Amino acid sequence: MESEVLVRVIRGDTVESIHRGHVIVIDGDGNTIASIGDPSTVTYFRSASKAFQAIPCITSGAAEAFGFTENEVALAAASHSGEVVHVAIATRMLSKAGLSDTDLKCGTHMPFSAIDAKHMMRAGEEPTQLHNNCSGKHIAMLALAKHIGADLATYDETGSRVQKRILRCVADFCEMDQEDVAIGIDGCGAPNFAVSVEAMARSFINLISPSKFPEITQNACSRIVAAMIKYPELIGGTGRLDTQIMQAAPGQVISKVGADGVWLGGILPCEKYPTGLGIALKVEDGDDFRGRPVIAVEILRQLEILSKDDLTDFSPMLIKNRRNDVVGKVISTFAIQ
Repeated sequence: MESEVLVRVIRGDTVESIHRGHVIVIDGDGNTIASIGDPSTVTYFRSASKAFQAIPCITSGAAEAFGFTENEVALAAASHSGEVVHVAIATRMLSKAGLSDTDLKCGTHMPFSAIDAKHMMRAGEEPTQLHNNCSGKHIAMLALAKHIGADLATYDETGSRVQKRILRCVADFCEMDQEDVAIGIDGCGAPNFAVSVEAMARSFINLISPSKFPEITQNACSRIVAAMIKYPELIGGTGRLDTQIMQAAPGQVISKVGADGVWLGGILPCEKYPTGLGIALKVEDGDDFRGRPVIAVEILRQLEILSKDDLTDFSPMLIKNRRNDVVGKVISTFAIQ
């Protein structure tokens, strides 16, 4: 099977470009509710795997030992925008664990928040590693390393005790053997995981309905899911897709993007979906800004989690010229049967 056209970019009355991809929706009983393209396609989780990278910090007892609060757990699973609130929480997490930003190995970049980035540039301020969208994840990894007595200097290396525990967690939630999970290095320097799109959907259904796991893991999943739902503004940030989705459907869904066109959603058990749903999307060309938001919102509309009036800034997405005139739109072209 091949990928399918999921979005068309229309300027005037002419299709200017398309975005193809793969989608799968599964329920808590393992039934495939919808499948578009080829969900057996293997690609990287990227930041959509952050919940699973955070679970060992909780199951090991590190989160409890360092007194991580619910919003700090949320930041550990986040791709935050580097806003003031995000940096403040990351700073507090480091302090609680007796660490400093020099212990981090995620690198620096300007905040994803255009407003915060502009303020920093005007003030002549340089970003720190705390502004990195992955800083919460890296702090959780460091906290795990410190708690179990692992080498802090190598916490990000594939062969470290920290990363071995994380790989085992990812494989378990994807229902795979560890040997079948391919490893690459993410933008933040930590290992990342290549699995099928279908395995990604399985991981999220297991995250929201973790009954097959030991009680300690179930509790960790519940804590992460609850934190994501309670603090959607920390998972992304102002105007970001994950934040907007969870705010539009409070208590019903968790949402997590990954770079290069990945998006995962988890629909919590409800009357319509009593065992919940796991959703995985991969935009084939890796588009994060036009294809992914239009598709993700439309999937949730077709599943009746969002209404047609929700998130209209994301889907259909208007195309504007330099004068701010509307000259086209980005529209979805798929139907979930």
